[in-house]
Amino acid sequence: MAVSGRAPRAVVVGGGVGGLACAIDLARAGVAVTLCERAAEVGGKLRQVAVAGRSIDAGPTVLTMRWVFEGLFADAGTTLAEQLTLTPMETLARHAWADGSRLDLHAELERSADAIGAFAGAAEARGFREFCRHSATIYRMVAAPFIASARPSLPGLVGSLGLGGLGGVFKIDFHRSMWRALGDFFRDPRLRQLFARYATYYGSDPFTAPATLNLIAHVEQLGVWTVEGGMIGLATALRRVGASLGVSLRCGAEVAEVAVQRGKARGVVLAGGEAIAADAVIVNGDVAAVAEGRLGAAAAAAVKTPAADRRSLSALTWACVAEVKGWPLVRHNVCFSRDYAAEFAALAAGRLPAEPTVYICAQDRGDVVAGAAAYTAAAGPQRLLILVNAPPCGGEGRFRHPEIDACQQATFQLLRRCGLDLTLTPEATLLTTPNELAALFPGTHGAIYGAATRGFTDTLRRQGARTRLAGLYLAGGSVHPGAGVPMATLSGRHAAQSVLADLASTAGWRPAGTAGGTSTRSATTGATG
Repeated sequence: MAVSGRAPRAVVVGGGVGGLACAIDLARAGVAVTLCERAAEVGGKLRQVAVAGRSIDAGPTVLTMRWVFEGLFADAGTTLAEQLTLTPMETLARHAWADGSRLDLHAELERSADAIGAFAGAAEARGFREFCRHSATIYRMVAAPFIASARPSLPGLVGSLGLGGLGGVFKIDFHRSMWRALGDFFRDPRLRQLFARYATYYGSDPFTAPATLNLIAHVEQLGVWTVEGGMIGLATALRRVGASLGVSLRCGAEVAEVAVQRGKARGVVLAGGEAIAADAVIVNGDVAAVAEGRLGAAAAAAVKTPAADRRSLSALTWACVAEVKGWPLVRHNVCFSRDYAAEFAALAAGRLPAEPTVYICAQDRGDVVAGAAAYTAAAGPQRLLILVNAPPCGGEGRFRHPEIDACQQATFQLLRRCGLDLTLTPEATLLTTPNELAALFPGTHGAIYGAATRGFTDTLRRQGARTRLAGLYLAGGSVHPGAGVPMATLSGRHAAQSVLADLASTAGWRPAGTAGGTSTRSATTGATG
């Protein structure tokens, strides 16, 4: 049965991965979907920039949690392999310190353990193996009741633990910080610093983030893949699959307001005044933008207002084509600051660090390099994305050139201390600050991961797909289950599930297919169910 004799209609606002996934699930269930994206192309934070005539990924750079995408594409009648060419990474990252030491982590756990043993001794290798068992346990415990659940709760989590009950909850290590927990496994401060880095993947501070986030290390152990042509290829594939299912894509269409009639969202009004009617509206954007009234007063009143002090980290990035001298880069490289506590104290205070940890994604590099001499002679100019963490204060007049220039100088000084010399030129470098990120992603103030996590209950309080306004739903990295490409994709699927359930209950309409969730097996092992 259709809504009033027709297929139900939905408008998705925002073409990031969450919006694209939501549109796919709705369309294959028989909903007429219009996706409105204010930019010239879909992708959201999956974006590329052109520098010196070459394309550089300027957002996420690799794919993890492959099962999320395998499930989405399979439910849409295709496969991940048909849509994308993926290459598994054998070397996950190369890490360097100013004392000249370097350490590679690998996809194969024992290979990493051997490298850590050579780097810091047998006791640290044993600590690493124990840490891997610990992080795997956390992941298994939260995958189904939290990550794969549309709306998690503490009772649901406790219930999922069976006889372990409330006592078992402590095994997810929510009651202490990441930094403190890592001291149980590593005595070498460099290793503690290295694994604390994973908090930043979720936009958080390892000194305040719950140790539950150590599960991110296990996610990497489940597999990391590069995407042929860059991560924008994922957005292109999602757009292509959506189009095959009938999704109507409108780029350059900025939504000004959610239209409301009789206490229910009934469509949207574009900036040019055009109205698009719908039975459901899904906003794939930062919840802060909605709360600020950017989509109208009714939508603003329907969501939780995120606390400014809970914003995730922002970043300074340099997308560049540059000559590199020194040790050979792999795809992912991290050069660590000499004082991690001072670095995060500055970020918490709203300042750029005096000496930041530096991430380098060398987008022309793979896993294996024969040696520094051959590398230096053969490499030539490389496509690089260089990133340091920054406070989320974009658009507030707090980031000015003297501070940015000082941070840039400190960044490249640290690289030189770690044994790298990069030659950047103005014509082949694009600097992006929290100010530009705030303009690209309204309401974020430059925060690139939604809300930071400072305690496990923060995750349970995160905004879900449903809002207080009937017919209005949310997706994206600022809502459950959180930041990152796989999580944002799941948020879109959760939103679609909620829309379809509500349409069926209020209109008697039966969807042609059910928006797919995630099986316990796939969520906990990485295999498709």
